Amino acid sequence: MKNNIYLFLGKCFLISLVLLSVSCNKEIIENNQQYPQLNPTNSDQLAGTWKPILLTTPGQFPLDVPAATGTSAYKAEINEIKSYQANITPEQKQRIQYWSAGGVLRWNEIMQALVAKHNRPPYQNQDGTYPAPSSANPFANPQFPFSNPPFAARAYAYVTAAQYDAMIATWYYKQFYNRSAPFVVDPSIQVLVPKSALPSYPSEDGVLAGVTVEILKLLFPTEIAFIQEKADEQKLYRIISGANVRSDVEAGAALGKKIAALFTAKASTDGAGAAIGNQTLWTQLETTAVGKGELPWKSLELPVRPPMLPLFGNVKSFLMSPDDMVANRPVPPPSTNSPQFLTELNDVKKYSKNATRENMRIVTFWADGVGTYTPPGHWNAIANAEFVQQNFSEVRWARNLALLNITMMDAAISCWDAKYYYFNPRPAQIDGSIKTLTGVPNFPAYVSGHSTFSGAASAFLSHIIPSKAAQFNAMANEASVSRLYGAIHFRSDCEKGLILGQTVSNFAINRAKTDGAE
Repeated sequence: MKNNIYLFLGKCFLISLVLLSVSCNKEIIENNQQYPQLNPTNSDQLAGTWKPILLTTPGQFPLDVPAATGTSAYKAEINEIKSYQANITPEQKQRIQYWSAGGVLRWNEIMQALVAKHNRPPYQNQDGTYPAPSSANPFANPQFPFSNPPFAARAYAYVTAAQYDAMIATWYYKQFYNRSAPFVVDPSIQVLVPKSALPSYPSEDGVLAGVTVEILKLLFPTEIAFIQEKADEQKLYRIISGANVRSDVEAGAALGKKIAALFTAKASTDGAGAAIGNQTLWTQLETTAVGKGELPWKSLELPVRPPMLPLFGNVKSFLMSPDDMVANRPVPPPSTNSPQFLTELNDVKKYSKNATRENMRIVTFWADGVGTYTPPGHWNAIANAEFVQQNFSEVRWARNLALLNITMMDAAISCWDAKYYYFNPRPAQIDGSIKTLTGVPNFPAYVSGHSTFSGAASAFLSHIIPSKAAQFNAMANEASVSRLYGAIHFRSDCEKGLILGQTVSNFAINRAKTDGAE
């Protein structure tokens, strides 16, 4: 079992190396890993009845009645497919191979690349202050966003949740209008992707392109040209492949855009824009910790960098209420004046001074620092590799990734709430002889973000694929202890972070049990 785990982790590590090169080059380099064409064992025909995230009903937004397949307009669309196929280029064949692995999968990989490119903390000004990326002026220096782990968790959640609602609406309208696929209407059409028994209107790829573009434009406004290029590719591949006529695709794109508006409206009012705080807040957090008789966290960077997103714990969740956050807040960490704190400090020092080759491998593999897709992205890569093997339909892919990422967004909110509520120091701050084996994050220690993300993700994935629960738990435990091995977290940071993540995941698991998909 252990060998299987590390073979699997190795695949994800290769992806992370690709994404690291993305950030260093300040360009987006796509992950063109080859997958089999999506040909689900179960098309989930009744997915139009599943419970959406923000839609009130699957048919909340009207979709025009499609033209009958016997009309001249439809016949012209059939001829468009034939014309493309008669003159198909090698590049178009390559795009068909790429996108036919699944739109949800490919957009998730694109997201990972975008996060990695923008996961670069701003460099200091000449006067020793630090500029902050601004969504109001995204092309200014530094460009918006800085895709730190909380921002990334939120971004993954919004994109995948919007895709899930869009897929539910798509499956609803497919059954409602029941328009046959072009290759059914005209059997002479070549089909360059696996044939689906589902009706073709609207196109799931058209809907995915429409909804995803709108959310990504909000999250990554400096990348709009690239994002639109990918959406155009996705829409065209469906036509060239013979899977959809143009009206299937364009109707889908229009529907996706309407659904995206629900999520962009939520994003504009969820409190993330105020998460950075100000000097008055930062000083108050330190003063409060001192008032409790504790040693407060301090930035170890020179010049001193403001703490990362101290108000992210106030961001509105998809599933948890503010009262839920407080009710599930971890117990206090060991007092900085306690014998247990000293014991844990010496434990960190031991790992710092006696790093084994295996410990270094673990630290490096799970680092997920600057220039990578972050810990939430790492767990998305793990989920993708597993979901490919499960052969899920597009709507089930969307559902599972949505709930996974909502879980990790809630993990980020809950973790950051605890970090700034307790404002606990890092080991190297207390003992300058401790040499860390990875970069020291610029925010308080308790609880560990890696541990919280990993506890949440592994618990939810274990619900989706119970046969892999032991494997997922082993991954989470390794990700968690990597922060102790790296000498940037105390043991209690890691252990209580895992527990918090597992607790948070129950909100998504309970929803999954009642959303109609199981």
